[in-house]
Amino acid sequence: MDYLKTLCDLISIDTTVPPGRNYGKAVDYLEPLFQQVGCSTHKINILPEHAEGREGRVALICHRREMGKPRLIFYGHIDVVPAEGWDAFKPRVEEGRVYGRGSADMKGAIVSLLMALEGLQNRHLKYDVSIAITADEELSQASQLRYLATFLNPVIGARVFSLDSNFGFVSVAGLGALQMEIKVKGRSVHSGLSHLGINAVEQSVPVLQALLELKSKVLQKKSRVAVHPDTGLKFMEPRLNINMIHGGLKVNIVPDECVISVDRRLVPEEKLDDAEKEIMDALAAVRGVDWQVNRVMSIPTIPPCEDPMVDELAAVIQKVTGRDGRYGEMGSGDLSPVVNHDWNGVDFGLGVIRTECNIHGKDEFVYRKDVEDLSRIIAEFLRA
Repeated sequence: MDYLKTLCDLISIDTTVPPGRNYGKAVDYLEPLFQQVGCSTHKINILPEHAEGREGRVALICHRREMGKPRLIFYGHIDVVPAEGWDAFKPRVEEGRVYGRGSADMKGAIVSLLMALEGLQNRHLKYDVSIAITADEELSQASQLRYLATFLNPVIGARVFSLDSNFGFVSVAGLGALQMEIKVKGRSVHSGLSHLGINAVEQSVPVLQALLELKSKVLQKKSRVAVHPDTGLKFMEPRLNINMIHGGLKVNIVPDECVISVDRRLVPEEKLDDAEKEIMDALAAVRGVDWQVNRVMSIPTIPPCEDPMVDELAAVIQKVTGRDGRYGEMGSGDLSPVVNHDWNGVDFGLGVIRTECNIHGKDEFVYRKDVEDLSRIIAEFLRA
């Protein structure tokens, strides 16, 4: 397999979400490649009722079954975040790096898996293996994952190997998430008659101040779960970020609405209900402002994975790269709650992401050597 060509081809398929472009095209590209490395495959067209009303959602399920052996499911996703200000879907190769949206997050890791399976054709595997290549990870996909369980059975008690992870260590924990919209209400009038209206943008200032005061308290909390030194942190930390503010129609109109979007990330020791109560209590202390809150999205926290398979993978990483470690990651996703709560399984991860790869940013890239090393790690991990 010319893995570099495969990766560049995959990057060039614009699978941006929202809205969710070209999922079928990406799956159609990948399906024959997985067949060529010895997998049986099933393209799944997911109905809107299983995708939060969204149309055009597609997944690819692949199998290398070894009945009676420990159940292992590889997880990946084809969707990528939007890109502006660079030719994100025209991949380029420079100085040992492959640039393009999704190169590190996480199309490079899918290519690593293909390479590993290519080298294991006609060989027995150590595990009973299936693969789920999914969509909408960058949006929300819990309902899709639950639906795909039918095509992945057995899932109860399965170990799930997420390829949507960092390189060089086993990812054993992630952050929970709580995203909320706070709508501040006002009354719209001509700007020259502002004394007759209520300016929702100006009314938002004490709300913002209350949230920033809460943020300072949230940042004082600490976790016992270590993170990789490349993050600049020693342990996982909670977050409260005000990431979007929308208000006003025109400069000469007093705005009647301002929407503040808050992203709260929770360390494994925290609970969603407690985090939500903190925000509501902070808002309740703001007097004289008409506001309402909507919970947009939530991901519960999961304790760190301590399954023996984590030790096996860590040993392989040490053998291939000379490095070792088990760390939490400062990211969130729907996978862990579905695996741990719905499937009564466990999940852990290893991918090709590094802090400097600038995922979700301009000029995202992946190291070619990391793609190659991940392939060797997976092959060694699966070899019977």
